[in-house]
Amino acid sequence: MAGLTPQQHKMHPDPFPRKPWHSVLSVLVVVYLVYSINTMGLDWQRFIDGLGHADKLLDRMFPPNFSRWELLLEGLLESLEIAVISSAAGIFLSLFIGLLAARNFMPNWVSVPVRGFIAICRSFHPVIIAILFVKSVGFGALAGILTLIIATIGFIAKLFAEAIEEISFKQVEAIQATGANFISVILFSVMPQVFSRFIGFATYQFDSNLRNSTMVGIVGAGGLGGTLFSAFQRFDYDFVAAILITIIALILFWEFLSTLVRRIFQCRS
Repeated sequence: MAGLTPQQHKMHPDPFPRKPWHSVLSVLVVVYLVYSINTMGLDWQRFIDGLGHADKLLDRMFPPNFSRWELLLEGLLESLEIAVISSAAGIFLSLFIGLLAARNFMPNWVSVPVRGFIAICRSFHPVIIAILFVKSVGFGALAGILTLIIATIGFIAKLFAEAIEEISFKQVEAIQATGANFISVILFSVMPQVFSRFIGFATYQFDSNLRNSTMVGIVGAGGLGGTLFSAFQRFDYDFVAAILITIIALILFWEFLSTLVRRIFQCRS
């Protein structure tokens, strides 16, 4: 660093050391960024024109129309049911799948295939999975539930497995020294170390499932998304605004509840 003697430089090394390949990589990133912008035809004129169209759209969306509140409530309740069922099933399955994927507890012939399955669950966007399930089981909430179960496993099982791999083995060895079986080791030495993190993973995933349950309905997988898509097709933009406001209110309400739940568990711990 400039202004420091060699001795001071040893005591206070540069926190961001630069190497030649850093500059080369930076140049390559900038070149590719410019190339991508030119290839996709992005320009300020399109952005400015889009703002004008957005202004017209917002004029048609406000004030929101809540006159069809029964239809809105029906779709909202279905989305909530999809989120609750899929989260409960997905989180329960992730407990076992995440344990099987932990490399410090399972042999490679078990953990590697399970990690491959988790990677497959995370490979596709929920909308793509929803399309596949709609084609398989038909339109409705079942397709949405199966979709979000897969999404939940892809997220929770991966993080749960990584949390197990980071635990201290001192507690595990202490429990094993008492002659406890494998299930007791998991319950009394592993779960206490990862339970608070697991609760955090679960609350975040339920929040994600709430949002996704309103989205998968666009492709026919039940929930409020179907109502939203129909309103867009009818150019019923004031009703669209009412649906969007309802979704925002639902997410904010859950954010309040999840914060409360985390505080309760933190106080108990």
